Amino acid sequence: MAEKSFKYVIIGGGVAAGYAAREFAKQGVKPGELAIISKEAVAPYERPALSKAYLFPESPARLPGFHVCVGIGGERLLPEWYTEKGIELILSTEIVKADLSSKTLTSAAGANFKYDVLIIATGSTVIRLSDFGVQGADSKNIFYLREIEDADKLIEAIKAKKNGKAVIVGGGYIGLELAAVMQINNYDVTMVFPEPWCMPRLFTPEIAAFYEGYYDKKGIKIIKGTVAVGFDSNSNGEVTSVKLKDGRSLDADIVVVGVGARPLTSLFKGQVEEDKGGIKTDAFFKTSISNVYAVGDVVTFPMKMYNDVRRVEHVDHARKSAEQAVKAIFASGEGKTIDEYDYLPYFYSRSFDLSWQFYGDNVGDAVLFGDSDPASPKPKFGSYWIKDGKVVGTFLEGGTPDENKAIAKVAKLQPAIPSVDELAKVGLAFACKI
Repeated sequence: MAEKSFKYVIIGGGVAAGYAAREFAKQGVKPGELAIISKEAVAPYERPALSKAYLFPESPARLPGFHVCVGIGGERLLPEWYTEKGIELILSTEIVKADLSSKTLTSAAGANFKYDVLIIATGSTVIRLSDFGVQGADSKNIFYLREIEDADKLIEAIKAKKNGKAVIVGGGYIGLELAAVMQINNYDVTMVFPEPWCMPRLFTPEIAAFYEGYYDKKGIKIIKGTVAVGFDSNSNGEVTSVKLKDGRSLDADIVVVGVGARPLTSLFKGQVEEDKGGIKTDAFFKTSISNVYAVGDVVTFPMKMYNDVRRVEHVDHARKSAEQAVKAIFASGEGKTIDEYDYLPYFYSRSFDLSWQFYGDNVGDAVLFGDSDPASPKPKFGSYWIKDGKVVGTFLEGGTPDENKAIAKVAKLQPAIPSVDELAKVGLAFACKI
């Protein structure tokens, strides 16, 4: 079998891999020292584009436009950039075995890759309805969205079933963003999810009521409190309807499922310490094995701000954890130290003309402020989360860049508040004065 050896290997070719590569270049990695092994066929790209502009009917985003690191306004790392830096991109290559004791990765084709230092950046994989044995879940035109290949297949179906009916299964990030983009593609859209309101892990009922009302005004139907239990298909194997647990049946030309993801850690089971479903690391993303680091979705790491350990599935953490790990690797090699990872949780989304940002922790009592009427021509509102008399979380819809920076600062500093009633009255002004 073929064998290649590198000083550094990144397994996984998503967002984290691209940002890690950029940091390797900054740190002075030598040509031939670093390889990125990815089962995808393209160089690392900004994955959030797939559920947004990539699916737009007009002026859609396309590669090479959103290769990393354009997500933070940085240089676009085209495939030739990796070549110029002497970084080997090993694409369309799935690793099926990882032997951390012998520092060897083995591909599906039987090739072996040796390393001195490994960065695990395998990310997450979507949870599929077929995982639960849902009847008919393998019908054609039932889509999941994780990689560019998934988005390309969905685009083909959107064109083939022009102006049809779409059912979105799930009321989280993917559900809300895909419902919007399918409506923009002139589809009759229905969302189905089991929770009492959308985005329940983050939104309060009051925040969710705004988005559900806004989507309703766009003609998107929302069915809550039930789940898809089966799918009917035609003689071509294409989905025709979605059967719900409450007995209803929804006509469907396209179904998009967004019911969550799970970290891809199976290659490393029993070889590294795990916690809370992820690979456990320290504040420098070093695992229980000294020459193995892990970044992004797969990691359970110390959340310094809250004095606990957490796993975070978000592009912002993928970018920042990758950079931290590479800095730590080089600092260790030089006998130096760097600051511990001190992450402020950050989430955002864009759909239609809406754009929200959240920072911090959504625990304690929530205080809503501003104009959250879905019928408003320019709604602008937010929420603070109060715990032990301090602001620990902030949310803002429709904020300017400066206002978003202000709410981020509040979540980081966690200032004490005079009173909940007063905070509700002053609203955004409180953040802008900090």
